[in-house]
Amino acid sequence: MAVGQNQPQVLNGATIVGKGTKTALNISAATAVKAVAGRIVKVSVIVAGSAAGTVNDAATTGAAASANEVAVIPNTVGVYDIDMPTSNGIVIVPGTGQTVAVSYN
Repeated sequence: MAVGQNQPQVLNGATIVGKGTKTALNISAATAVKAVAGRIVKVSVIVAGSAAGTVNDAATTGAAASANEVAVIPNTVGVYDIDMPTSNGIVIVPGTGQTVAVSYN
């Protein structure tokens, strides 16, 4: 795999997370950031809120459910590497009071 293809790279046995080529910022309500297959790369929690959120493999906010959850968004400020492919799309569902930003492909 060539470097620069936005895929994870392995260096000395450690996986280096791919880079997201797109961003969605200031997400404070359920948002479909991509309606087709993709890869969620990073989640940045800007405001922690009082409950965790989720990243879902879905094309619409109405389709987001526990059955298609691919990651939990902690209710702690910080940047989290996800690096998970999705088949249907990417929906971000922030927890109560959370504000997040994401990078994805």
